[in-house]
Formats: sequence, structure tokens, C-alpha cells
Amino acid sequence: MTARGVPMTETLLLAVWIGAALLFALVVAPAAFAVLPSRILAGALVGRVLPVIFYAGVVIGSLIVILDLLSRTGGWARTAAGALAALACAVAQLVVGTRIDRLREAIGGPLDALAGDDPRRLSFGKLHAISVGWLGIAMLAAVVALTLAVRASVSRQ
Repeated sequence: MTARGVPMTETLLLAVWIGAALLFALVVAPAAFAVLPSRILAGALVGRVLPVIFYAGVVIGSLIVILDLLSRTGGWARTAAGALAALACAVAQLVVGTRIDRLREAIGGPLDALAGDDPRRLSFGKLHAISVGWLGIAMLAAVVALTLAVRASVSRQ
């Protein structure tokens, strides 16, 4: 791959992932909770789509790092931003997501059946907020990497 091809490839990969993550966060998840007949169904839908977003973020962030290291065309900031995006997605899915799954199993039924002050429901809320935070970090890191890839692509033309 040429020196110009790496930033262009990274631009495409990052733009696709950022678009998918934004579509999920701004459209799919809110729509699921707004239109599906139960929060259980909405949660199930979101729970099936979110891992795809996170695993794709791990793969694409890792590809940014690999492409930058192999081609030696990426600056340290672009490589670091790709690594941060991959790491944030990995933590969100493999650490926080695993804890959420274990908590759901321990609850054994619908989250809505728990009292508002039930410690398990409060724990779920905290874990959900942490997951959203990691997704936000991944998206910000991807936007930084995208911006740097676009700038590198434009400056090489």
C-alpha cells in the first residue's frame, strides 16, 4: 500500500465505524426503546447490536495501529488514537459488557421488575453509564484518528 493509500484506507474504515456507532447511539437504541412494545425486547435488540459495534471498533482501531506501524506513515497521535478507540471498545465489551451479562443472569428476570432502589438495578444503571462512557471515548478517539488521517491524505496529494 502506498504512503497515500494508508491514510485514505484509514479514513474509509474510521468513517464507516463512526457512522455505525452514531447511527446506533442516536437512532437505533432510542428508537428501539420508543417503538418496541416492551423494554425487554428493546434491551434484547440493543444487546445484540452493541457487541457488533464494539468488536468492529476493536478490529478497526487495531487495523489503524497495524497500518500505521507497517507503513510508517502514521504519526504517533493517529496511531495512539486508533489504539485508544480499540482499547475503549474492548473494555466496554469484554469488561463492562461481561459484568452487565452476569448481572442480568443474577437478576433472572426483567430489570423493570426490580424496585428503583434495588442495588442490582442501581448497579445496572452504573454499568450502563460506564459502557456509554467507553463508547463515547472510543468515538472521540476515532474522530481524532479520522481527522488526522484526512489531514495526512490531503497533505500527500
